[in-house]
Amino acid sequence: MQKSQTLKKLLAVSAVAAMFISVGVQAQTQTSATQSDATGQTASNTKLSAGDEKALKDMAQANINEIAAAKIALNKAQSSEVKAFAQKMVDDHGAALTKVQTTAQQKGVTLPTEPDAMHKTMAAQLEKQSGDAFDKMYMENAGTKDHEMVLAKLKSDASMIKDADVKALADAHTPVVEQHLKSAQQINK
Repeated sequence: MQKSQTLKKLLAVSAVAAMFISVGVQAQTQTSATQSDATGQTASNTKLSAGDEKALKDMAQANINEIAAAKIALNKAQSSEVKAFAQKMVDDHGAALTKVQTTAQQKGVTLPTEPDAMHKTMAAQLEKQSGDAFDKMYMENAGTKDHEMVLAKLKSDASMIKDADVKALADAHTPVVEQHLKSAQQINK
């Protein structure tokens, strides 16, 4: 009987000791994790140079402009080829915008949320068109001219970007924009 009570006390003391040890280890682990998170945040939240911030904003603006025009085209385009191009623009530029937004959030950069003035004007002009005239205007402006302009900007910005994350975005966007331009040029022929 006495052995049984001694054994129970020993088990109880062991259980309490184990509990305190695991709480101590858990607290230490959480402190280390918090310190690691803070260090990681500091590294990714370094202030961007004005040029890098502008490049990030330019990429966001280009994606927003393309998505807005493509959504109009999805509703108004007559040609199935133009509609397919517009859907590709929504898909590709939507995915690219999400990546830009994620990077901007990590870097503490506020991005534009709507098309710029030039593209709002173009959208208003597109809304007035229909049929072949719409298809032609959309493909010339949003398809060819915008992609030529964005490609030139990306190449120009990419050579001066200092931040590795922003540079990676620009490098990833460039071949996609090149492909969009080639597709637009083919459709325009």
